[in-house]
Amino acid sequence: MATATASTLTVLFPTKTKTKTITSRPHSHLLTIKASSTNPTLPGRKLRAAVIGGGPAGSSAAEALACGGVETFLIERNPPTVAKPCGGAIPLCMLEEFDIPTHLIDRHVTRMRIISPSNLAVDFGKTLKSHEFIAMLRREALDSFLRSRAESLGANLVSGLVTSLDLPDSSTAPYVVHYTSNNSRRSLPVDVVIGADGANSRVARSIHAGSYTCAIAFQERITLPDHKMNYYEDLAEMYIGNDVSPDFYAWVFPKCDHVAVGTGTVRAKQDIKMYQRGIRERVKHKIKGGKVIKVEAHPIPEHPRPVRVRGRVALVGDAAGYVTKCSGEGIYFAAKSGRMCGEAIVKASEGGDKMINEDDLKREYLRVWDNKYITTFRFLDLLQKVFYGNNAAREALVELCGDEYVQRMTFESYLYKKLADGDRWQDVKMVWNTMASLMRCNIVGR
Repeated sequence: MATATASTLTVLFPTKTKTKTITSRPHSHLLTIKASSTNPTLPGRKLRAAVIGGGPAGSSAAEALACGGVETFLIERNPPTVAKPCGGAIPLCMLEEFDIPTHLIDRHVTRMRIISPSNLAVDFGKTLKSHEFIAMLRREALDSFLRSRAESLGANLVSGLVTSLDLPDSSTAPYVVHYTSNNSRRSLPVDVVIGADGANSRVARSIHAGSYTCAIAFQERITLPDHKMNYYEDLAEMYIGNDVSPDFYAWVFPKCDHVAVGTGTVRAKQDIKMYQRGIRERVKHKIKGGKVIKVEAHPIPEHPRPVRVRGRVALVGDAAGYVTKCSGEGIYFAAKSGRMCGEAIVKASEGGDKMINEDDLKREYLRVWDNKYITTFRFLDLLQKVFYGNNAAREALVELCGDEYVQRMTFESYLYKKLADGDRWQDVKMVWNTMASLMRCNIVGR
């Protein structure tokens, strides 16, 4: 799930986190990566890596590894049919940074509407420039494309279900990945493992990476009559309120020939269907006559895991807990973490020629990731508690979203994944308006 609207919170209380947009082809810069290393040279072979999970995180990691000279195995369970319930919104910078072809985009959303508990609606997109939009796509289409590209660039795609991971008894002994494929049990010895197998990661359990709180995302795909589908031609909607989620939001996002209607919560998981009835009630006149074609549910991590690197195993994407609070954005951060991890392994192994160790993964991947993003994740965790705690706070959030300066700063940050250059006096005004809204809903005292 991802939306630009909740990114308002990062603008209202900006952090110092910045990201760099890579405009070259996803793998071209890997050819020049070199690092001095005291690790032993591998005798007559390349470093062997297994990437478990073929979503955006796993596929991006496999692509970076294969392009960098590492012998790569991308293991995914039933690649043609797996699709995770997801809002499917991605920022504009991801299209260029990850070379996402335009034919994968179902909708170019230029109007993002946020609806408060009292049904106050704010159109959150008035400041978009003529070339700017939020890309809406289906995860099954994106995932299939990224897997196929990784395979075409040298990764070995393996269709199988990973059942367990045997840990090595020395610094150079292999990890053994056990999996089933075509009803047969198989094993694969490798030097390095990347766990990209989602919130319920078997890889994370194998290395005792610790647990984390998970939200439940529930979504229905609904086809609508043509005149109702036209309403969502370039519009996405986000609903907040205790009736649709006690701690998150609900959404109606347009796809190629249907809308995705869903909600999520970290509390009262057993009541997720009740909240789904709540969003259906809020939009009943808009989806009347529609037909449900698919129902999906999936756990979504709420914060990074306590351990994301252990030995020669690294976690990325949902397996590492890289989903932001408030917006629930995970696609971009999944792909980004996978690529960064793959590049780190290529660098530490000097193009696959040397063995790597835990210190290499922590230095080249984990520290680099944390320096770029961990403050943002922690900050959004705090803001989620402030603005999603009760309906009064949610009303204040929607009120703030009506400010065009807030909207522009939000979209600059969301679409390009970097802090926007603001106006100091407008910033002062924005902070003052934020404090006034919080005082009106008695948030400041608490």
